[in-house]
Amino acid sequence: MKSCSGIVSTRTDGTSPPVSFIKQIGLLILLIAIGGGGYAAYERYSMSAGDGGEAGPRRGGFGPAPVETEAVSPRRIEDRIEAVGTTLARRAIEIVPMAAGRVVEISFKPGEAVAPGQVLVRLDDDIQRADLAEAQARFAEARLALERADTLARSNTVSKASIEQLTAALAIAQAQLDRARRRLADRRVKAPFAGIVGLTRVETGMRLDDRTVITTLDDLAEVEVEFALPETVFGKIRTGLPVKAATAAFPGREFNGTITTIDSRIDTVSRSFKVRAIMPNKDLTLPAGMFMHLAVIVDTRLGLMIAEEAITAKGQSSSVFVVADGKAVRRTVTLGKRELGRVEITDGLAPGDLVVVRGIQRLRDGAEVRAGGKGAAGQVAPDKEGKKRGGARKRPDSSS
Repeated sequence: MKSCSGIVSTRTDGTSPPVSFIKQIGLLILLIAIGGGGYAAYERYSMSAGDGGEAGPRRGGFGPAPVETEAVSPRRIEDRIEAVGTTLARRAIEIVPMAAGRVVEISFKPGEAVAPGQVLVRLDDDIQRADLAEAQARFAEARLALERADTLARSNTVSKASIEQLTAALAIAQAQLDRARRRLADRRVKAPFAGIVGLTRVETGMRLDDRTVITTLDDLAEVEVEFALPETVFGKIRTGLPVKAATAAFPGREFNGTITTIDSRIDTVSRSFKVRAIMPNKDLTLPAGMFMHLAVIVDTRLGLMIAEEAITAKGQSSSVFVVADGKAVRRTVTLGKRELGRVEITDGLAPGDLVVVRGIQRLRDGAEVRAGGKGAAGQVAPDKEGKKRGGARKRPDSSS
């Protein structure tokens, strides 16, 4: 007869594991198998379902992955040098009076266009008008005296010396008259050239001197843009190169100009040099002092460019997927110049290639795809039955 201790030893002697432990191992193996199968099914589903596409079996398997493509074609590529600058008026001055006086009239409004010679401010001129009248009277008196002396000289009643004195007196009177006219003219402050006047800095009744700034005058029919470039591009810059500019004040608008002036010196601290470009401004859109983003177009050429999202980078190499015969083929490419959202391809692609730009994350080399989007003729890869797939499925006619 076996004792209780013997029964316990036969179950714990290590030769036969307990039943509960075996069940746990079996359950763990079952869970691993279920998880692996689910992951494999998910991978097949992901390969067949693109962005917004449908997944499901097709003749015993999953359908091609829907992708969006773009046809590679030559585009114009601009070699640019970026910079920032500030607009300057073609001509800009501060309007100051030529003489001291009290303001009696202001004849302009801030921001308006004025013509050359237009009166902007008039100063009090009572004394100057009186001085002009006096000078005119003295001139008339001196001229009459000389005329009488010339008449008497014919009868030898006036000496030659008297004639010379009267001639000099007439010249002095003429000079005094010219001076009086100029002093009266200086009581009117005029625009020296056509332009846009700035803010008014004086008021009627205010007394001015010849250092008081009345307003500013800017010739904005054309604006200069001054900017700095690094010395490393000094050999590439020349007059006549086109310049494109943009400013935050006018989003989406581009301003064009040409380089007119290049500084002959390079700053020893910043290692840069100054450049100026002229831009037409017939509608007077651009004021002086505006901040501008600039691009100097050094050269223009043709090249192949594709969307930046089509590039897959791995280490030091870059690749794209090209659709050929309904399959995605990975192709290594060499990148060139970058622009906003686009990259130049210098090697690895040819015009007409269809490059995948959407749905890349689920692709494998050689995977079947259903292409659509911006590609060239075809754009939709044929399936195994030779029919094109893509777009919405046609519903069956309920009447049939």
